[in-house]
Amino acid sequence: MAYEPTDDFYCDFVFSGKVEIDRVFETENVLAYHHTRPFWETHVVVVPKRHVASVQTILPDNADLLIEIISVVNKVAAEIVTKTGAARVITNLGEYQESKHLHFHVCSGKQTRADNAT
Repeated sequence: MAYEPTDDFYCDFVFSGKVEIDRVFETENVLAYHHTRPFWETHVVVVPKRHVASVQTILPDNADLLIEIISVVNKVAAEIVTKTGAARVITNLGEYQESKHLHFHVCSGKQTRADNAT
């Protein structure tokens, strides 16, 4: 499926159900799923279900959400490290952040395609 350019892939496609995803883990407020177009052999995205633009826009009253996101990142990363021996955790800001919805990439293995800062 081709995607129209959007400022928020997660709200516009993932949470609306317009794109199928392979869930890895989910809580009431956070979703982890295999990237729909992975850049690495193992590539999981962790994203809050509530719209937060980036780590730069998290307010003190969202501290509980940030703790929950990081807890899910930690769980996913631990599973990946157990399976592959290593993991990296990435979030992007500014022009590097293609989708303006806070998300973390938890990745391992060889790069499978060029990174265009998603």
